[in-house]
Amino acid sequence: MCVARNLHYHDSMTKFVSALLLCSTAVWAQDGANPLMASSKAIFAISQRNILGSVDAVPEELWSFQPTKEVRTFGQLFAHIADGQYEFCGVAAEGNVIDKGIEKTEKTKAGITAALKQAFQYCENAYTNLNDAKAAELVKFFGMNITRLGALDFNTAHNMEHYGNLVTYMRLKNIVPPSSAPRPAAAKK
Repeated sequence: MCVARNLHYHDSMTKFVSALLLCSTAVWAQDGANPLMASSKAIFAISQRNILGSVDAVPEELWSFQPTKEVRTFGQLFAHIADGQYEFCGVAAEGNVIDKGIEKTEKTKAGITAALKQAFQYCENAYTNLNDAKAAELVKFFGMNITRLGALDFNTAHNMEHYGNLVTYMRLKNIVPPSSAPRPAAAKK
């Protein structure tokens, strides 16, 4: 059993790393002038796709599911991720944390989904408005000096951390997470 699980993990990681390399190569071809921003944006896009795919995969009646009383519900996780987009991308874009309070105010799937999509758009705008030179500028981040790009990358790490929570919740409810779902077959020419 352990060997089979390790093989599945190895296969999944191999696919993930391959996808990252392909994205990075494709991005380099698209934006050779700003390879740092382009690579970071490509990895951010993976986190965004997985999280928005999770929103679609989880039915509204499960948004209040909470595996234990000490952890967030599905809905709270999605709202927390939305807040994070403003907090971390705000540091990159505007030099300071933006507090939208989505987790405190939005309670429905429709409201949280709309807020999450707007939050991701805010981060996409931050990526669009930064080049590699500006991304290297230092900004304050919770009492530390980091680069604007570092704040964006921290956001992606935060997204993936909570995507991991979402994956566990989905598996507990027999939902296949987006990153594990079969990919559609490529169209034949």
